[in-house]
Amino acid sequence: MRKYYTLLPALCLVSLMAQGQKIKKSEVKRILSTLAADDMEGRATFKPGAEKAAVFLEKEFAAAGLQPLAGDHDFRQSFFQYDTKPLRLDLVLNGQPASGDRLFVSGVESNISWTQDTKVEVAQISAADNFDNKVRELKRAAHNTLVWVDSEQSEKFTQYAKGLLQRGSEKQDSTSTVVFILKQGAEAVNNWSVRAGQEVTRLPLCNIAGMITGSEKPDEYVIFSGHYDHIGILAPVEQDSIANGADDDASGVTAVLMLAKYFKEHPPVRSILFVAFTGEEIGGYGSRYFSRQLDPEKIVAMFNIEMIGKESKFGKNSAFITGYERSDFGQILGRNLASSKFRFHPDPYPEQQLFYRSDNATLARLGVPAHTISTTQIDKDTLYHSVNDEMESMDLDNITSIIQAIATSATSIVDGKDTPSRIDKTAVSSRR
Repeated sequence: MRKYYTLLPALCLVSLMAQGQKIKKSEVKRILSTLAADDMEGRATFKPGAEKAAVFLEKEFAAAGLQPLAGDHDFRQSFFQYDTKPLRLDLVLNGQPASGDRLFVSGVESNISWTQDTKVEVAQISAADNFDNKVRELKRAAHNTLVWVDSEQSEKFTQYAKGLLQRGSEKQDSTSTVVFILKQGAEAVNNWSVRAGQEVTRLPLCNIAGMITGSEKPDEYVIFSGHYDHIGILAPVEQDSIANGADDDASGVTAVLMLAKYFKEHPPVRSILFVAFTGEEIGGYGSRYFSRQLDPEKIVAMFNIEMIGKESKFGKNSAFITGYERSDFGQILGRNLASSKFRFHPDPYPEQQLFYRSDNATLARLGVPAHTISTTQIDKDTLYHSVNDEMESMDLDNITSIIQAIATSATSIVDGKDTPSRIDKTAVSSRR
């Protein structure tokens, strides 16, 4: 009996790794080469190549045996981004017209007419606040909001407002309107009115999302995700103009599909959501929309997978996890791989702020242990966002081993045995 108990952990690990071997390199190659092919035209958001990729992913989700998300009829999670162009800005303070330069608007309403009697939330940007971070935070407000900006922020305010005018238009996805007004000195504003008009164009987008319902804990969710959009067609380099995005992030989306096939064969205790996000390259719009459809308290963990196409700085059989120190997510994964050669490491590039630069960021801000798994050597990757991020640069053996490791390391989470600690929302800075 003693020998039996000694061998049991090793036997369990062998069993898990044997299951992981069902991740087939030939399938990895087929999916990755399809997404990174020239006929996908770099999968730029709003372009035909992105639509072609979405159709391919829908078929793959169906072939994997996934179901649409609860309440959806298919795998498309459709929504809109809005292109807004300001037409008129009128501001009255204490009964006197004030310069429109002291006003800018974020939102997707064509016409805005507010006074001090309008029911809106009121917020402040103080002299001590980080202006850019505070604006990003307030633009995501859940309710219509009037923001008074301290006069000490006038330089940053003016730069921001001029930038909006110079660009001529701004892409937004907010469902609320936020009006920012710059105060002058210590002026007391007793009454005010804002009238603004803007030209609004709706631009359709879609995430591709499916799920496997958990056998015992169907209302607890684990997410595997990557983004299928890239940057499209660039200026030609040696007659090549297509930024194929093989590593960024066809490699991650390939992992999502392979994990869907894997867990369909090994039904989970908790429900699993598999998502290919759109709009990551232009501001994370897909993940932002997705996060609004879910109760973050029901999301146990998010495995966001981005740029796993090449060997990490730690060598083969390794990857890193962004925000490793923010929860015990990485420690759990590490324990599940303790007797294998594979290792997950903390993010070696903290100065790059990668934790905030991918689709995990939105849910992490809501307290979800949402992390990105990657191998990119981002500090010296000369192929990043170039026409040379192609299939030929991919290490298929390494990609396959990473997907196998993710499948094995995630097992205790999807089976309800481990629950990662939540991220401290107050410690997560606003970046998008």
